[in-house]
Amino acid sequence: MDDSTHTAAEAASAIGCELGQIVKSLLFVADGEPLLALVAGINRVDEQLLGDRLGVELGKANAKLVKEATGYSIGGVPPFGHATRLRTIIDPQLLSYETIWAAAGTALSVFELTPKQLIDVTEGEVVGVS
Repeated sequence: MDDSTHTAAEAASAIGCELGQIVKSLLFVADGEPLLALVAGINRVDEQLLGDRLGVELGKANAKLVKEATGYSIGGVPPFGHATRLRTIIDPQLLSYETIWAAAGTALSVFELTPKQLIDVTEGEVVGVS
């Protein structure tokens, strides 16, 4: 893409889709292990709520851990194809769209997929994040 897709708002603007159709790939630390949350662009993760739902202590991962665990830098993390196998949580809001858009490894690249494809390829668990 010619325009940056570093943030969900930038991606939605560049694509011409709803903000909620953008998949944010956010890495957390759950009881010391990396956890990937795939979140609709319109939502923010309630860390306490998600931690309670998963039965874990949850905190944000730093940029170094994001790069180590995924192989990608913040702003371009795709929902799959990471350096390590990650437990993945999927925001149920994403299921309300026919198609969604996710980062494809850089802040200038995205790809389109369906929510079913996202669930199938990531083997993610659908869990409310907010």
